[in-house]
Amino acid sequence: MREMPILERRRIEAMLMKHIYEVIRERSGEEEARAVIGQAISNAAIEHGKGFAEELGRTPDLGDFLAIMPNWTREDALQIEVLAADKEELAFNVTRCRYAEMYKEMGLGHIGDLLSCNRDGDFCIGYNPDMELTRTQTIMKGASHCDFRYRMKPKARA
Repeated sequence: MREMPILERRRIEAMLMKHIYEVIRERSGEEEARAVIGQAISNAAIEHGKGFAEELGRTPDLGDFLAIMPNWTREDALQIEVLAADKEELAFNVTRCRYAEMYKEMGLGHIGDLLSCNRDGDFCIGYNPDMELTRTQTIMKGASHCDFRYRMKPKARA
């Protein structure tokens, strides 16, 4: 499955999630639909992170994370500007997000945060729970860029 670009995989997933979301929303309301889709995507992101960590065969650090980032940027899916990159800190801005563009084109911009953005921090839970993401804005929510700031939790540095 890694051979398929993540952008294309997300398109396929979104086509199915759209229908699941609509059924849940019709039966149980918007809040429940967002909660269910959000939890399902969160679980998938954690599992995805665990898979990458298992392949590495050791506890990953932010240098390892930087090494796998081409999986998400492949085919110009994300344009990023790296501000800092080492084993303790990874800071970058996403200046173009084709994931956000794709979800909006599919009429799913209102749940794009669930389908894509919320995965980012959850991926860390599976990949290395000592990594944390701080992000204050996203293109998906209308900002000019996404500000990704990954750090190792202080206890992990000791």
